Amino acid sequence: MSPLRIVVEIFAWITGVWASSFESLREHDRRRIQVMAAMCRIRNPQRLRYSLLGRCPTLVLLVLSLTCARADTVGGATQVTQWNRATIHGHRIYYAARGSGPTLVFLHGGGDSGEHSFARQIDVFSEHHHIVAPDQVGQGRTPDVPGPLSYTAMMEDTAQLLKVLKLKNVDVVGFSDGGILALMLGVRHPELVRRLVISGVNIAPEGLRPEDLEELRATQIPKPKTIDEKLARLWFTSPTEAELNLGLLARISQPVLVISGDRDAITLEHTLKIFHALPDAQLCVLPGTDHATFSGRSEWLNPIIDAFLNRAT
Repeated sequence: MSPLRIVVEIFAWITGVWASSFESLREHDRRRIQVMAAMCRIRNPQRLRYSLLGRCPTLVLLVLSLTCARADTVGGATQVTQWNRATIHGHRIYYAARGSGPTLVFLHGGGDSGEHSFARQIDVFSEHHHIVAPDQVGQGRTPDVPGPLSYTAMMEDTAQLLKVLKLKNVDVVGFSDGGILALMLGVRHPELVRRLVISGVNIAPEGLRPEDLEELRATQIPKPKTIDEKLARLWFTSPTEAELNLGLLARISQPVLVISGDRDAITLEHTLKIFHALPDAQLCVLPGTDHATFSGRSEWLNPIIDAFLNRAT
């Protein structure tokens, strides 16, 4: 086979994987693409798969990187991820489990799944940890339930799952919405957590960049029904002050690693307020980095997180 033919075959395979994988991207990634699409003046995300190549090469690289990240994870896996389900508060919660050792809980970003939000961490940390990565209601493999989404309900689901699994004093890594849940666990169920790692977290909607908050305002409808509509309402109205505030953060005694990209969807000023309110916190601001810290900067973050989790108390 000629070199040109090989290149053609490889390109055809990559673009085929990209096209089929785009439909399976979770809301958290679709939102990132939507923001970038606005910058490219492409207003309909459903048309992206047909217009990316000609209109915005950066988006092509983003989608391809997401697809390849997932493929690399599967191809390089040395352990099998086991999917389990538990009945929590009358509904099913699915969770991934893998590896052995001290328990490390991964809490995913909004509209995503634990398996996908931490595709570049699960392989690495499962070599020395027992990984538990639940999918919250209506997200990942866990089916939706009637009614709105709330951080309190998702946090209590997570706490109850840990109790059902007879786990306590675990390390928790939370991304975006998952980081909010991690902080709430530290406040309301301190016996369950040992150390917390959070990235891209806000304790009020005002922590979002103003342009993103205005975009969310424009998407609000009176009665959200789909998971996307429920997520838009959740992000626009929560966390509430009763769920998280600076006073509540001051009650978290566990060590917390606070991570942010210098171009994060959460303003750096808001992140600094969170950092200063926590009694025992370390701050990690990643240069040239957006909201996607775990997927975009895994080569930096993984050793930093490992050192934090293993540091002497």
